[in-house]
Amino acid sequence: MAKPNSYTCTACGASYPKWSGRCDACGEWNTIAEEAPLSAGPAATSLGARKGRTVELTTLATRETPPPRTQSGLGELDRVLGGGLVESSAILVGGDPGIGKSTLLLQAAAKFAASGLKTLYVSGEEASAQVRMRAQRLGLAEAPVMLAAETNLRDILTTLDVERPGLVIVDSIQTMWSDNVESAPGSVSQVRAASHELTTFAKRRGCSVVLVGHVTKEGQIAGPRVIEHMVDTVLYFEGERGHQFRILRAVKNRFGPADEIGVFEMTGSGLSEVINPSALFLSERGAPSPGSVVFAGIEGTRPVLVEVQALVAPSPHAQARRTVVGWDGGRLAMILAVLEARCGIPFAGLDVYLNIAGGLKISEPAADLAVAAALLSAREDAALPADTVVFGEISLSGALRPATQTENRLKEAQKLGFSSAILPSGGKSGTDAGLSLTRATDLTGFVGEVFGAG
Repeated sequence: MAKPNSYTCTACGASYPKWSGRCDACGEWNTIAEEAPLSAGPAATSLGARKGRTVELTTLATRETPPPRTQSGLGELDRVLGGGLVESSAILVGGDPGIGKSTLLLQAAAKFAASGLKTLYVSGEEASAQVRMRAQRLGLAEAPVMLAAETNLRDILTTLDVERPGLVIVDSIQTMWSDNVESAPGSVSQVRAASHELTTFAKRRGCSVVLVGHVTKEGQIAGPRVIEHMVDTVLYFEGERGHQFRILRAVKNRFGPADEIGVFEMTGSGLSEVINPSALFLSERGAPSPGSVVFAGIEGTRPVLVEVQALVAPSPHAQARRTVVGWDGGRLAMILAVLEARCGIPFAGLDVYLNIAGGLKISEPAADLAVAAALLSAREDAALPADTVVFGEISLSGALRPATQTENRLKEAQKLGFSSAILPSGGKSGTDAGLSLTRATDLTGFVGEVFGAG
């Protein structure tokens, strides 16, 4: 019996047994399209009709040679990739429009090509002349990169079969069009089919493929989530338009650590590497001021020091505002609630603004104590010493929990000239890295120790 057709929303990928005018998942109208089942053939026969081959089995103790890697020459990119580009890997790069994805990948393509790796750059969004103009602006006009402006997936795969490049960059996957899928470019079906074909080509031909992906207004890569499962590595290019810093973050990596970051600075001649991100994030920090606290964080495997800025002011409105940039708004609400419930410090009727300086987005819980210190400093109009770093996690009971990699955080702070640190008691202390340490067991003790109130 033939499998019935299914219906899929081209906006969000939700599936339905029958057609309807409005998608219940995303609320869009006229986006549900019919999706035909896979055509029946020899491979579609029942499993009992013919025997398969025996799969080779190994043990966990089997030793294999690590995959060879190709260095790009961009240290921050190699760091995020886990040490370089792995042969036959598929990489997905996402980011906001205009953040610099094409600039980064064109610079990387030029570096890889200069190292002897045959590189092909396929642009589906810009004409070849536009890509050449960008290359001239970046000083890469003489780079041995092969360029193509095409969106037809069949033609692209035929060209790749002939040219046999070592690296292919496709900008972007949402513009690719497969003639055997009956839907518009950018739809869920087209994006899924194009990603599958290009990823399969990478594994079959030993060619590395980099796919550029658009993002939604929520910051997620547009299209079906299955794309992120297909590829080996998922990178996000982050940054604020008003800042020159750009963060390349690995959220998935089968060949290296996840959550690793690379820091770049956007200049007139393209993206330049930032060897010491902590020094750059703190370079514009002036004299000590209320609401300013330095947080010693860990991003991937590297310690990073950033400035947490807070502003607390009387609210002219009936409902006070809570505005957050670079941190989780829900986490801020939790910290405010703990300060009021456990320490008796209310923020009712006060507008609270929190910002992570430099455009970096912080997600680790160890930033809790630095945020609480910044809020209290702004509320009490009392500045913390400029040579002090703060880190630690706050629980709902008001207790302070030690953070991981304490030694690395303290060593980074000491290297940048900080002389003291405030952190939770307990945990693996190891060495104090030559810093004067102030330890607190709970939030009430921290408030009393630092701000003279309890």
